[in-house]
Amino acid sequence: MIARRYLRSKYKPPVLRLVTFLSIAGVAAGVATLVIALAMNTGSSRAIRNRLLGVTAHVNLKPNGTEGIRDYRALMVRLSATPGVEMITPAVYNQVLLSAGSQTEGVVLKGVDPQLEKRWDSALDHLVAGNDNFALDSNGIPAILVGNILADNLKIKAGDYVTVLSPQGSLTPFGLLPRSRRFRVTGIYDSGFYDYDASWAFITLHDAQELAGIGDIVSLLEVRVNNLDDAGKVAKVLAREAGSGFHTSTWMEENQALFRAMSLEKLVTAIFIGLITFVAGLNILVVLAMTVTDKAHDIAVLMALGARRVQVRNIFVLQGLLVGVAGTTIGLGLGYSLSWIANRWKLVPLNPEIYSIPYVPFHSSGWDAIWITASALAICIAATIYPARAAAGTLPVEILRAE
Repeated sequence: MIARRYLRSKYKPPVLRLVTFLSIAGVAAGVATLVIALAMNTGSSRAIRNRLLGVTAHVNLKPNGTEGIRDYRALMVRLSATPGVEMITPAVYNQVLLSAGSQTEGVVLKGVDPQLEKRWDSALDHLVAGNDNFALDSNGIPAILVGNILADNLKIKAGDYVTVLSPQGSLTPFGLLPRSRRFRVTGIYDSGFYDYDASWAFITLHDAQELAGIGDIVSLLEVRVNNLDDAGKVAKVLAREAGSGFHTSTWMEENQALFRAMSLEKLVTAIFIGLITFVAGLNILVVLAMTVTDKAHDIAVLMALGARRVQVRNIFVLQGLLVGVAGTTIGLGLGYSLSWIANRWKLVPLNPEIYSIPYVPFHSSGWDAIWITASALAICIAATIYPARAAAGTLPVEILRAE
């Protein structure tokens, strides 16, 4: 009761009321900023991870050499029984030049089994033009699917024809010449992941093998698992079952640098923005120190009437805690509200060429609220230690001697 009266008293000096208000505002600003920053970091990392996993495998099974996998069908059947495996698809990767008219782009050409690929690759589910039909056209020309950004760069649309030039050449009397083949653009997709949309294209597995001149061989097997958290365990089992001629890599290992950078960014953001709350804690210390000086006579009277030192100390600890609770509550409400608004109306656009996503998604976590609240209140309570001890150490005789 006394702590609340000291905090809300209309008779305290104006400067003390101002510093009290600034203390609450400082805690609220620190908490709100931290909530928004962490929501932004979490949302961005989740968006990039989800988009990445929509177009890449959870586990890749690769041969140790460069010759590829020959008996891949039998290997797929054998490994499909591995616990935790949802699906296995073969793939052939080629680095090629894709040209249309006078425009040329270097792209990653992925040969896939269309029926299997459509079941899990989100790119093939997000077509912005054409269709995902990989059948030959009336002239026997095979199909190719390209990303929307690649299509814009080459100024092509669904139904146009492009030429693919592969560096795996054919031996002729004139030497080794690159293989080239015409394809018809049957569909244009938008996966939402810039690198994928700007530099990847799909053709059938058979067409990719013919273009590379490798026969019935695949580059690797792509595995999707039932639980992402078990990708590492499943990868070890797959490597053991496949034999000594193979090795595996998980989606986390393939993108280790990216996710490590995101984690470090989140930690640094939390530390630096947390300093705002620390500064607000110093304001609380100033408020309580001024209150102890202003209420020295009241403290002496309370102690003369029998108040114990621990009770006097708790008055100022509770006063600082009330400031912290008020500021934290306001900050949490403000931070979560602004995060929801920014995410709902996409208020922070990004350049997808740099960040791979067109806007900043905000994802607020309940766990963030718990540890932010605990940290803010811990700082506020720590700021009360010195003035509370000073108040508890007051000597009533010294204060009341002149009364």
